[in-house]
Amino acid sequence: MLRRFWLLFAQAVTVLLALMFIVATLKPQWLQRQGQLGKQLASPIVALREVAPGSGSGSTATSYADAAQKAMPAVVNVFSGKGGSQPPNPHAQDPLFRYFFGNPKNQQQQQPPQDETATNLGSGVIVSSEGYILTNEHVVDGADEIEVALADGRRTNAKVIGVDPETDLAVLKIGMTNLPTITLGRMDQARVGDVVLAIGNPFGVGQTVTMGIISALGRNHLGINTFENFIQTDAPINPGNSGGALVDTKGNLLGINTAIYSRSGGSLGIGFAIPVSTARSVLESIITTGSVTRGWIGVEPQDVTPAIAESFGLEQRGTIVAGVLQGGPADKAGIKPGDVLLDVNGEEITDTTRLLNVIAQIKPGTQAKVKLMRKKKEMNVVVTIGKRPPPPKQANTEDDNGDAQPEE
Repeated sequence: MLRRFWLLFAQAVTVLLALMFIVATLKPQWLQRQGQLGKQLASPIVALREVAPGSGSGSTATSYADAAQKAMPAVVNVFSGKGGSQPPNPHAQDPLFRYFFGNPKNQQQQQPPQDETATNLGSGVIVSSEGYILTNEHVVDGADEIEVALADGRRTNAKVIGVDPETDLAVLKIGMTNLPTITLGRMDQARVGDVVLAIGNPFGVGQTVTMGIISALGRNHLGINTFENFIQTDAPINPGNSGGALVDTKGNLLGINTAIYSRSGGSLGIGFAIPVSTARSVLESIITTGSVTRGWIGVEPQDVTPAIAESFGLEQRGTIVAGVLQGGPADKAGIKPGDVLLDVNGEEITDTTRLLNVIAQIKPGTQAKVKLMRKKKEMNVVVTIGKRPPPPKQANTEDDNGDAQPEE
């Protein structure tokens, strides 16, 4: 009996092995499915989250053509002319020629100058159907004539409505109909790492779109403008892009391209744009009053650096008053050199940039409560805010990276 059972078992095993051999030879995928099922049923060692098959990683956007097509019609070329003595070389006004070959001094000395109109090439953005255009102040500075060329080929003269040298912004106006306009974006939704497009006319080659990301927000202490709150981007910005648009991936305006950090005249991946929030405020003020009115107290502020704090036994906070304008608002209120300004109307002062911005937003003629520290004792003074005087004329170039200290 036992022998018969053993024979039946041996025959069954032999048949099963034969079947597995046939399946492995003719249908191997059947065995693979069984193996996968076993893996699925097995418990994982740790709980992990895996991306779904086929979903991939990273951005799904493959083109920014829609954003570019939406914004490009509203970006214009700005030609500003002013009388002057220029060499007769026909290549002298070519930005590309000057970039690669320079402007040799001996060429100017060998050939007598003649009166010509110097053309300054820049960009601008149409922000209103009424014909208002935002651009940089240095693009139109000192111009006798300004001509605007639209993306659709139309050209017309433009009038300067007002300028704000302290933010390097200017407002122009053209008298044309059926104007394309750009949509203003929201800076509170912009984040470091967001993709942006820079649109302008670099080197005079024609309207150009470049792409990058927002590298930083709130950049200041660069010495480019008095009031600085720049968007930093690595989207290539070159000479001729000044006044052009920095837009998001939906074609909405985020900033006005204004400066680059460069040692050669070309882009090194560090460009700066004035935020649309600042541009809008300046635009509305210029359209309403013809200028930008800011508050002022007449002091020369200086950051409290670790070295200054250690030398004078101060806490590293606030802004130290290096000088006071005689007869100015601060002088009349009793503020003295050496005082450390801590806050204005309850708003903490962290550095000179913060002080400039806080004071500038206060309407001239109103009173402001200033908390300061004098000889390690805190005290409050009331200052009647004055009107900020216009800044002195100074050169402003696209690759300017000076360290000028503004006055408040």
